[in-house]
Amino acid sequence: MNAEIKTPIFATLGCRLNAYESEAMKELAAAAGLSGAVIVNTCAVTSEAVRKAKQEIRRLARENPGAAVIVTGCAAQTEPETFAVMPEVTRVIGNHEKMQAETWANLSGLQQIPDLIGATEKVLVDDIMSIKETAGHLIDGFGRQRAYVQVQNGCDHRCTFCIIPYGRGNSRSVPAGVVIEQIKRLIDKGFQEVVLTGVDLTSWGADLPGAPHLGDLVLKILRLTEIARLRISSIDSIEADPSLMEAIATEPRLMPHLHLSLQAGDNLILKRMKRRHLREDSIRFCEETRKLRPDMIFGADLIAGFPTETEDMFANSLRLVEDCGLTFLHVFPFSPRNGTPAARMPQVRGPDIKSRAARLRAAGDAALLNHLAAQFGHTHSVLVENPRLGRTGQFTEVVFDADQPEGSIVSTRITGHAEGRLLGTALV
Repeated sequence: MNAEIKTPIFATLGCRLNAYESEAMKELAAAAGLSGAVIVNTCAVTSEAVRKAKQEIRRLARENPGAAVIVTGCAAQTEPETFAVMPEVTRVIGNHEKMQAETWANLSGLQQIPDLIGATEKVLVDDIMSIKETAGHLIDGFGRQRAYVQVQNGCDHRCTFCIIPYGRGNSRSVPAGVVIEQIKRLIDKGFQEVVLTGVDLTSWGADLPGAPHLGDLVLKILRLTEIARLRISSIDSIEADPSLMEAIATEPRLMPHLHLSLQAGDNLILKRMKRRHLREDSIRFCEETRKLRPDMIFGADLIAGFPTETEDMFANSLRLVEDCGLTFLHVFPFSPRNGTPAARMPQVRGPDIKSRAARLRAAGDAALLNHLAAQFGHTHSVLVENPRLGRTGQFTEVVFDADQPEGSIVSTRITGHAEGRLLGTALV
């Protein structure tokens, strides 16, 4: 075995929630005394993501000969046999199992399984749809100055392009009391900013007694804790509840940045995606939210080249950048995912998908540039992530002209911008 491997090596692919869960797994593995292992936390969002996971597994196995290779995450959950047949892989564990202390205790002392061991013996993956609860995984914090708190997992919706519900299961919520206690612990450790995260965040609470809404959780956190800055991660705007809108309008500690799961701007494509909103709903939400909070900034996920998308349909998505006033874009060229209805629909030509994705990214770059230019001379409260870099409440990066204390929140005058970041001077 590679003598360098003392503590497990973690490789995390995919979303922020995966990264959060890798931090929780590090603590579980350490508590179990696991050593001499490589853990790959996979993503299943596209076929390309699965290909990259296999590539990463092979690379890590080559670099760490003799190490046990443990594969987990969404791709391991949705297609465990794909990884179990790989000779490099020692164990495949599911998304529920990876968060259980017992799993890691049983893996302690694990050595690489010889090739003659059958693939079936490698797999520990249960039916994710049978899981009814999500535990609040109490970790010391994720990120140097910003902590991410998982409050929800799974999804009850079935968008035609998405495999994630089969990797994450149905929607499950962490009770508000557990969330608040974790945030208080993070405050005690010095964190000034917390981000609430989940797979389908706006579905939080539907499975809890009384069926509270995400806005109720946000207001309760701000009322019962002294967190300086609270963020919510990607939301489905059609599910934004009245309490959430109240929090946006009245709570300055709730940061003015929302990332929206829009996916497309054409109504027929949205219908074929099995989304629950129309183009007009997205525009209306952004307009109403800005009336409540004029400094609100929006990011969005958009898919280029969804099956059956014509050039005119794509133009509707492209116009959404301006119609919604989007600033930060996550653009995804459509990639068919086996097992989803969209994979069976008439596909758009690869070159067209690539061209449309490039045009969306160009529109996003232009929107970001406009936002950066508009900040000149303004003053922002900036959370210092390292001595020369921080983020505004709108989540825009700021480069300081002099070192600042890490973890502090400093009033900063914007003096310009460069390379997609603001330039700023901290005010004494």
